Amino acid sequence: MAETSNASSAIDVAEQEALKASTFRRLHPKVYLERFVAEKVRPDGRELDEWRDVSVNVGSISTADGSALVRLGDTTIVCGVKAEIAEPELDRPNEGFLVPNIDLPALCSPKFKPGPPTEEAQVLSDRLNDVLLASGIISRISLCIEPGKSVWVLYIDAICLNYDGNAFDAALLAMVAALRNTRLPKAAYNEETGRTTCSRRSLLPLQVNKLPISSSFGVFDSTHVLADPTTFEEPLLDTTFSVIMNEDGKLVSVLQLGLGLVGQPGTLDRCIAAAKAHSSDIRNLVYDTSNTS
Repeated sequence: MAETSNASSAIDVAEQEALKASTFRRLHPKVYLERFVAEKVRPDGRELDEWRDVSVNVGSISTADGSALVRLGDTTIVCGVKAEIAEPELDRPNEGFLVPNIDLPALCSPKFKPGPPTEEAQVLSDRLNDVLLASGIISRISLCIEPGKSVWVLYIDAICLNYDGNAFDAALLAMVAALRNTRLPKAAYNEETGRTTCSRRSLLPLQVNKLPISSSFGVFDSTHVLADPTTFEEPLLDTTFSVIMNEDGKLVSVLQLGLGLVGQPGTLDRCIAAAKAHSSDIRNLVYDTSNTS
């Protein structure tokens, strides 16, 4: 009986300590994070430059022309690609369209409310569009069916199922994997009828070029750089920035939100080097997933 009583007491003490820590974290989040960072560790147990685990699954949405499910830590995003036929723009008769969009519904996090798309979702969609175009992942000329008459429009829709920070990296990865998984029916334009017909007997993969991979960082207290920030860390950061790399090691762009990049000299160079190594690992994961799907 005495041993049982001692065990119960130990459990009670542990529960009380956990409650105190949870309360302190909620009331004083910055101080809470500062104490961890001072020990060169983060609340989730990672080191400052450590990335969360990533998993990629493709082809899970049977009604889409291509799809992917990405888990980045606890952040989970599903992406589907739907292809439609449209007329090209007059000044670009040989080019199709890429239309990326991300939805951050209320069900994925308490920080989002029901209603129209949030400003954060709109900003993310614009950033994703810029990266997909700048990277040249798909030549829009390859989406042309008949110049001046008929082209493909690829609607690349991502939905966040669970939000735990760094949605940009997860969404871009989901879009890249979904595009690699996309198969389009063979299409032909009939000059006499002015119509485009498709045959699903022959599905063709997209001509996907260099895969852009994003690696995001946050600067905390003007000096500490945290890789792959979580939803707890994001509001406490001075600035966040994403380094996008192509598979040939070429820097596509650096996108920044918040104040100017602060920290010690060479911070950006070190982050670019870290992003190059990290993007190579993630890209191999995409290729492995595609080969086994």
